[in-house]
Order: sequence, then structure tokens, then C-alpha cells
Amino acid sequence: MVAHVSTVAFQGVDVVEVDVQVQMGPGLPAFTIVGLPDKAVGESRERVRAALNALGLALPPKRITVNLAPADLAKEGSHFDLPIALGLLAAMDVLPGDTLGQYSALGELALDGALAPVAGVLPAAIDASARDRGLICPAIQGGEAAWAGDLDILAAPDMLALVNHFKGTQMLSPPTAKAANGADIPTFPDLRDIKGQESAKRALEIAAAGGHNLLLSGPPGSGKSMLAQRLPGILPPLSSAEALEVSMIHSLSNTLPEGGLMTLRPFRDPHHSASLAALVGGGARAKPGEVSLAHRGVLFLDELPEFARQALESLRQPIESGRAVVARANNHVAYPARFQLIAAMNPCRCGHLDDPGLACSRAPKCAVDYQARLSGPLLDRIDLHVDVPAVAVAELALPPPAEGSAEVAARVAAARRIQAGRYAEHGLLTNAEADGELLESVAGPDADGKALLVAAAEKLKLSARGYHRVLRVARTLADLDEGDIPVQRGHIAEALSYRRVTPGR
Repeated sequence: MVAHVSTVAFQGVDVVEVDVQVQMGPGLPAFTIVGLPDKAVGESRERVRAALNALGLALPPKRITVNLAPADLAKEGSHFDLPIALGLLAAMDVLPGDTLGQYSALGELALDGALAPVAGVLPAAIDASARDRGLICPAIQGGEAAWAGDLDILAAPDMLALVNHFKGTQMLSPPTAKAANGADIPTFPDLRDIKGQESAKRALEIAAAGGHNLLLSGPPGSGKSMLAQRLPGILPPLSSAEALEVSMIHSLSNTLPEGGLMTLRPFRDPHHSASLAALVGGGARAKPGEVSLAHRGVLFLDELPEFARQALESLRQPIESGRAVVARANNHVAYPARFQLIAAMNPCRCGHLDDPGLACSRAPKCAVDYQARLSGPLLDRIDLHVDVPAVAVAELALPPPAEGSAEVAARVAAARRIQAGRYAEHGLLTNAEADGELLESVAGPDADGKALLVAAAEKLKLSARGYHRVLRVARTLADLDEGDIPVQRGHIAEALSYRRVTPGR
């Protein structure tokens, strides 16, 4: 007799059903797991054996074979512990196999039989709901699974509670989806803390309103990082669909808040020592990188030229397509990566290119060498290039500005609502995502604006990509100006002012 328990494997954000088949037959006592298991799955033998011993059960002296079907799909992760243990209990007639067949199970086993949290519970729950199955998962992640909708969830703290539930001696209470409360929501620093830098604040508002990429360039201490850190405070919260989409990625990375969904847009700020695999994803298990963890949110790269050249060039494809494709000899997965890039850099290594009294002896050649680390194609994908000069001491002594993050966030939210209505039937959310004929139809300027754009494109030698990015920024400026109005010459002029090449290149 072969016992069957359903579980899942993950290929990117896609869920693949795995049938755990357990057979106990005659022969020399052995416990074998087949079906391309990785090291963590292979070690399940010892964790499962110890967990069953904690229940007072010993494996029979038989030849035990566990097959993870389909056999040609690589199986990775410790979440196979629980389905293997349940399959063994069904093969030993401890649990009813027909009842187990109504559930999909995943969870890691501790040696005392406790269930430890694992990655991927939310996408596994959504898949189980789609296949009209229930889900068995660790108790600590029951609230996460409950967001998948109306399905039967058994969230057990340990194997004993699970066995007692199936025996009818103890009933597990269904978990409830937990909404984020006020204590869980972080408070972001306010734009009112920044004195001066009005042009940079304006660019930050435009970037937030249209989802545009932004490069801030200026000397040390001018407030570039402060501006970037205040961007989450003016972005609208995630919609229900976006929250589910983002939470699935963070569930796979095991970075999801306990028992709840992501409600705020992600803000990721990796150190400049981050590798290519850390940024775009990869590694032995092809895990999502920072670009995917920043999906529908912000990826902030401080000290941009200090990142490895190969890592920076790897951002070009995700910026354009909104997907991070990780190709390996034995694996090929794609993760969503529709992020907003905010970068900051000094004009040169010493940072004081524009101040003769502080600049190093190699200026201005040091600026040329430093900025040459950034390729033209990468800079061409950044919509807004803004200089952030040093703040004068007189400005620092002034009282805080009257307008803060709340006032800017209200304008950003109004512009986002216009864009949501405009692109509802196209499956897009912001102006930064519009392209092709759709972009021409929604961002086509009036006659004066078109004449200015054509003349400027010829004089500035704009690429086709740069030309379209000017249109996107102009469309956002019109949305911020008076609502859903046609793009005019003034909008084109301001958009072009942000399209200049970084000084020194």
C-alpha cells in the first residue's frame, strides 16, 4: 500500500504540486527519499524519525521509500518534513489516508515534534484554495494562510496536536487573518525635517506621483539620503491586489510580518557591497533578490558608483521589463520586480567637486573617472536627474518649512488616483509603466509642447528611451498640476530639465 500526501514546490512565485508517496515494504530496514531532494530534504529522515519518537512512535523495521513526484523536479527546503511525517503516519495506519488527501501540507519539524515556520505558506495557501483543498501549516503562520480566502486551515503547534485533531480528541481552532494595527505600522521621517532643497523635494514628489526612477547627485551632507528615506512617507499604501502580490514574494523569502500581509510599500536599501545575486536574485536555490523584494516599492541605492559594475548592469533588464529572470543550468525562474529606483551619489570620490577649497588635487579628472563607473544605458533608464547642492548655514538656521510629508502625500495620492482610473483597463498602475501607443495617446503633448520636445530631443541627442521617459514625466507633471489635463509645453519643459546628463560625463 502506498500513502499519498500533497505538498508543493516553488519555481519563482509559481507553485507546483508535489505528491509525497510513502511505501513500507519487506526487505532490510532502510529509509530512503527519492525524487531529486536537496540536502535539507535528505536530512528530513532524521528530523522525522526524532519527531515520531517524541510522539511515542517508532518506525517499523521495514524498507521505507518516500518518492517526491514529479521525480524530475528539484525539491528544496525543509517544508517537506511535515508531509513526509504525515505520509509515514498514514502508511502506519495511525492517521486516515483519505482524510489527509483533502489537504496540502508544509512545515518544518523540530526534534520534539514542534512545527517551525517555513517559507511560502501564503502562495501554498492560495494554490490549495484554487485546487479546493485545505492546508496544514505551522500554528505561527496560520494567520498568513488565512489571507488566501475561504479554505480549511489546520494550523498546529506540533505533531501531537495534529494527530489528536485527526483522532477527534482535540480540535484545532481555525486561524484568523490579522490586520496590521497601529503599533505595527512604522512612522516615517517627515519632509518637514529637510530645510532648503526645494528642487529636490519637487523631484521627489514627481517620482512618488508617477513611479519614476530618480538620481540625486550632490556633495556629502547635502541631504540625499534624508530625501530618499522620506519617500515611503509620501507614497500611497498598497492596494489589496498589490499587498497580496508583494506578500507572496516576501512569504517565499520568509520576511513576511508574522500573521499579516504587507500593507506598506517595501523600501529596500542594500549596502554597496551587495553582489549581483543579492540584487537581482540567484544563488544555489535561485532566491528572489533585492529588486524583487522591492516589488511595488522602492529600491534605494546609496553611493551608486560604489556598487560593482556587473551588479549595476544587471538592473537594466528588471527596470525595463518589471521582471527579474534568474537563469541557471538547473533552474530558470522569473520573479516580479516592478520597483522604483532611487539612487544617490557624490559628484566625485572626494565629493567636493564644486568647492575649490575642499576638492582633491585630481579634480576635475576624479569626477570623470568616478562617474564613468555608471554606464550610459543605465543612466538613460533614470527619469529624473537632480543636483542636490550643499545647504547654506543660513538655511539651516531657519524654522522648519510649513509643508511636510502629509501635504505632499495628499497630492501624490490624488495623482495616483487619476492614473489608476486611466490605466484600469490596461492592467497598469502608474505613468512610469505606460509604453507604446498607450503612452502616445495619454501623454501626447499639444502642438507647442511637441515642437519643444522634438527640438530638444535633437539638440540633446535623446535616445528613443529618453524621449519616451520625458513624455512619462510630463504626463505626471500634468496630473500633479490640475488633474487629468493634456500635456502642455510647460510640462514638457520641466520634464526636459530633469533629463540632463550627470555633470562630468
